[in-house]
Amino acid sequence: MRGITITYQYTGDEAEWKATVGAFVAAINADPRAKGRFTYQVAVADDGKTRIHWGRWDDAETLAHVQAQSYFKAFAPKVQDFAKGELSATAHNILEKTSGW
Repeated sequence: MRGITITYQYTGDEAEWKATVGAFVAAINADPRAKGRFTYQVAVADDGKTRIHWGRWDDAETLAHVQAQSYFKAFAPKVQDFAKGELSATAHNILEKTSGW
């Protein structure tokens, strides 16, 4: 399983940020090709500014599918805007994980 961790600082309009993230997650959940094969989690760190995104997918075809969708093409530049172009993205292989969420 592949994954990515994205982190950045954000101090802008919280309602806009939450709406954008919520719309992206809802689109993934509504996409029958991505559902259960691509997961996305977003968190706000305790400092209230640091934003952390975790994406996970089962194979390259699933990632390519998600990246080709209009919801992804709208979301990715918004994250860049929220981060003011200063984000850290680290791709990784997931070796082990617990069961459950």
